[in-house]
Amino acid sequence: MSDRTPTPASSPAPTSADARRVAVGAFVGTALEWYDFFLYGTAASLVFNRLFFATDDAVVATLAAFASFAVGFVARPLGGVIFGHLGDRIGRRACLLITVVMIGAVTGLIGVLPGFADIGVAAPVLLTLLRLLQGVAVGGEWGGAITLAVEHAPPEKRGRYAAMPQIGSPVGTLLSSGAFLLVALLPPEDFDAWGWRIPFLVAFPLLGVALWLRRRVEESPLFDRLLAEDARASAPVRDVVVRAWPGLLVGAGSALLGVGGFYLATTFVISYATGDLDLPRPLVLGATLVAAVVEIGVLVLGGRLAERFGAARVTVAGGIASALVALPMFWLLDARNGVAVVLGVTLGVAMLSIPYAVSGDLLARLFPARLRYSGIALAANLAGIVSGFVPLVATAVLAAAGGRSWAPGLLLVGIALVTVVSGLLAPRLYVPDAEMTTEGVAAPRAGA
Repeated sequence: MSDRTPTPASSPAPTSADARRVAVGAFVGTALEWYDFFLYGTAASLVFNRLFFATDDAVVATLAAFASFAVGFVARPLGGVIFGHLGDRIGRRACLLITVVMIGAVTGLIGVLPGFADIGVAAPVLLTLLRLLQGVAVGGEWGGAITLAVEHAPPEKRGRYAAMPQIGSPVGTLLSSGAFLLVALLPPEDFDAWGWRIPFLVAFPLLGVALWLRRRVEESPLFDRLLAEDARASAPVRDVVVRAWPGLLVGAGSALLGVGGFYLATTFVISYATGDLDLPRPLVLGATLVAAVVEIGVLVLGGRLAERFGAARVTVAGGIASALVALPMFWLLDARNGVAVVLGVTLGVAMLSIPYAVSGDLLARLFPARLRYSGIALAANLAGIVSGFVPLVATAVLAAAGGRSWAPGLLLVGIALVTVVSGLLAPRLYVPDAEMTTEGVAAPRAGA
């Protein structure tokens, strides 16, 4: 904890060491959170459809598993509302401690949940309930991590520090896919009986690590000043919806590709490649691992590009690039060649990671400090609502198109174009630069 005591007259600007410590803490905590959340997506493709949603129709079982996957995204706005309000009222740091405990505990409990053969219909019901709680926690996590990282960052380095929590996404993918890749090497009967549970149970010790790291993170100096000047919004969520709704919609659209496109290129692709194309599970999971490694580099580069060209321009460029490679990604998958599969998944994930790299920087600029946690959380989670249904919709359009991959490919093109338009509109809605520093935080005007 910091020994700084903010005053209405001044609030000490964070040092570069402060910014790095907070950014690393946000990255590590976010990586562990996304590890937990991504496990469910992988398991929905490989095991939940068979062990928790019992039906003789494989397509129906997969749809049911993806529907439970989508529940987590539906719950995320609730988490955004709850933790956005608390984050703008009691502080960013406290909320991040709560969310990391919630998601770690819930994920570990999934690892001990009996299947349909043991407890019948209670199995999918309990699984879906745990997924809902997981979604609530994640709904409040990302917005807080981004807010804390951005508000500690020096203005000239805001792009790179805002990208740090984003790097938690591919690292979470590496950890979750890597864990499932290892247990997928088990004999099928062992994998179904107990092997799939191991990655979920690992969440318990990881929770201890994440909690220790989060306790070392200091509160935002901007929030310290808001607190000292009593300049906090009394109802930040309401103010975002009523007064900042253009930024809310544009922010959600700008984030759609990085979230929804990602789940199409990973969760849906795992199901499509292992099911429709009958490709080996280790190959497909290995492709997501290669893509995640490449994504880390893209995110680092994207943060630096945002500092030079601006987050909005980088968002537009990444959206156009994703639209151009959407169909070629599926053509490479359909070749059923190992190298082509890895290349296709990597290419798709790399392009959509360009706007994802700058999403935190862009969203932070759309909302003033007194509404920032709520604004970022709500915008990201609006995108998350749509994103959670992307694998479900992609499965449905694939079936409607007779199994031809151009259908999910065009779905990805549409998602990318939404992000392009949002990136073009975003600069018109940016808050003044002063709102991004402690010097610009002041009590709102009467009636604001």
